Amino acid sequence: MPVFTYSARTVGGEIQRDEVEVPTRADVVKYLRKRRLIPINVREKPKQIRLGLRRKVKTREVVVVTRQFATMINAGLPLVQALQILARQATNPTVREAIEKVVYEVESGRTLADALKDHPKLFSQLFVNMVSAGEAGGILDTILLRLATFLEKSEALGRKVKGAMIYPGVVLSVAVAAIIILLLFVIPTFQTMFASFNQELPLPTRIVIGVSEFLQGNWLWLLIGAAGGGLLVQRWISTPSGRLVFDRTMLRTPLLGSLIRKASIARFTRTLGTLLSSGVSILEGLEITARTAGNRVIHDAVMGSRAAIAGGESIAEPLRESGAFPPMVTQMINVGEETGDLDGMLNKIADFYDDEVDVAVESLLKALEPAMIVILGTIVGGMIVAMYLPIFGMVSAIQG
Repeated sequence: MPVFTYSARTVGGEIQRDEVEVPTRADVVKYLRKRRLIPINVREKPKQIRLGLRRKVKTREVVVVTRQFATMINAGLPLVQALQILARQATNPTVREAIEKVVYEVESGRTLADALKDHPKLFSQLFVNMVSAGEAGGILDTILLRLATFLEKSEALGRKVKGAMIYPGVVLSVAVAAIIILLLFVIPTFQTMFASFNQELPLPTRIVIGVSEFLQGNWLWLLIGAAGGGLLVQRWISTPSGRLVFDRTMLRTPLLGSLIRKASIARFTRTLGTLLSSGVSILEGLEITARTAGNRVIHDAVMGSRAAIAGGESIAEPLRESGAFPPMVTQMINVGEETGDLDGMLNKIADFYDDEVDVAVESLLKALEPAMIVILGTIVGGMIVAMYLPIFGMVSAIQG
């Protein structure tokens, strides 16, 4: 049976809000009249989002909703009507149900930002704070357009970094699978053939056969150990100290560390610049930015800067002392503070580092491709040569 929410006026003029479970809207009106209440607003309460297999919400879907919302608000549509249109045309059930809940909350008297806050998986803290600033300043349509642009650029940055990881990951996975197949299925065939030779095998051949025998006899334990080790490492990384060590190590990794640092700086500067230009306070903006940095080293540096600002200092100096940011970045931030154009300077830094990420991705792929070919070719080729050494020895003995 559906649940209806209502607001009604008493005989004395007081407003009452509650909900009741009845078959139809007409039954709600009857229910209220029996209690001498005058109906003001009656709505069916949105159904709770059901748990289970649900379609994942992509960033692109949030971007589209945000742009459409901004266009309707800019065109003069009332807030509730714009939300209702968004809910009707949403193709993702998760998005549709979330917006329907937002409509209900807004009609119940809550602000849009407060209603969005109840759906953190769709609308991040950054999203909510910017909407709140837009509502307070009367520039909600402008803020929503900025949000859509920010989300698009953030998604593009994430695609670049993931794209840099996909190629090495695929090549490495295929190579490992090929090596395992050789050790489990091909090497034993050679081993059976060599057993009939009745002669001592070369050292490389014995090593490869030994590895093959070990893998055949212990593959289950190795699999369990790898899974268990992976879980332990994942749990360790989830701790603050483990995450800090892991992120610091990643930043020091040749080639990859440079890419991660540049991507983190681009994300930090664009997020903070967008927040500041939207009217969010510097302290709140730094806290939100630290949470979305994606790297513990950057997070700690930003939070240190926030503490310094709370104590009356500048942003640039703590960032410089942290060592996580290049001198150019801290110097440009310092100039932005002195000229009163910090948000504009941060966006310029973000644009620069977006281009730097492109260059870093290209450089990483150019360096990894030959390196992986050489390493994997050496391993697989070495195994093949080791298996043919006894055959070469027999041929030489027969010819001699």
